[in-house]
Amino acid sequence: MGPMVKRQLSADQILATGLRNQWYAICPSEMVPQGGVHRVRRLGIDWVLFRESDGTLRMLEDRCPHRGAPLSQGQHLGSKIACAYHGVQVDGTGKVVSVPGLPGCNLEGKTLVPSPPLQELGGAILAYIGDEQHPDPAPVALPDPLVDEEISSFLCYAEWDTPWRYAMENLLDPMHGAFLHRESHSMFGGDVEARFRIRETDRGFFFEKTDQRGVNFDWVEFCRTGIDWVDLSIPYPPTAGPGGSFGIVGMGTPIDEHTTAVFFWRYRKVSGWERDVWRFLYRTKLEARHWHVLEQDRVMLEAMSEDADQAENLYQHDLGVVRLRRLYKKLAEEQATALAPSPSHSPEPVPAGRA
Repeated sequence: MGPMVKRQLSADQILATGLRNQWYAICPSEMVPQGGVHRVRRLGIDWVLFRESDGTLRMLEDRCPHRGAPLSQGQHLGSKIACAYHGVQVDGTGKVVSVPGLPGCNLEGKTLVPSPPLQELGGAILAYIGDEQHPDPAPVALPDPLVDEEISSFLCYAEWDTPWRYAMENLLDPMHGAFLHRESHSMFGGDVEARFRIRETDRGFFFEKTDQRGVNFDWVEFCRTGIDWVDLSIPYPPTAGPGGSFGIVGMGTPIDEHTTAVFFWRYRKVSGWERDVWRFLYRTKLEARHWHVLEQDRVMLEAMSEDADQAENLYQHDLGVVRLRRLYKKLAEEQATALAPSPSHSPEPVPAGRA
């Protein structure tokens, strides 16, 4: 693992571009083919992903340690990338392995490029994004539905022109399903009035209706397990095939302060022939309907002003949103404080007359 990205960030900057020291979904695995490179921007940082000759997945900050040129414009050499600007070769761990223009120079052998730990899950690439004080990956408990062999899932990936906080808060707002998605095939039922409660769990909390269950988007569980994700269940009509209700695991990863990469795994607990029927129905009939619902969210969030949450008047249905905001604000402040330079390292004042 290469050195971590060095950034001194304020709490507001961390809130805007994503909490550090945790795992994030980066992109679908299929975006990084063997022999190719793929450039992404995540948490306000440019990265390049590639696979080594043996299939090992790598991710580097997209910045050559020589002059800062983008490595993503370079040449894939199996287990390393050669920068297009001066040919400097960097391997998947972030180590400079060759400087063709000056062999033996002091850059060679040094690990200078951040290279976060990776793993793949449910067709997506996950990365641990730490700071200087937390370079080692945090322990992570992956979402249960994505590691359960009895569950079949499909990954839906999109990029939304909306701040990360809006995408996450949308997931903690079950009541919008009864209005924004009321004409959908799965959220047309139930009351448009409800009371909610927060129920604590050992990994986060449930935000759920107290008077309705199994009719609409009636509950959501927010989980913080080394990676932030939500789990929810939407009732399916009998015409949607075997398996009962379908679940959604949702994640949001900041691209920058204005845009978000969203990941939704649609899943159902089915096995044998029922799994085949469910997957066939999903691909031929249900997937388009789910994309329609997702587009309703995107259009709404992208139309909101980036300061829309500065002039709100909240009520009881917004308890989940408020809870999430308080948690993220507290964590961002703690991380910003930890990254701030200590007083002992601050520059000494210059005596008058010697500036």
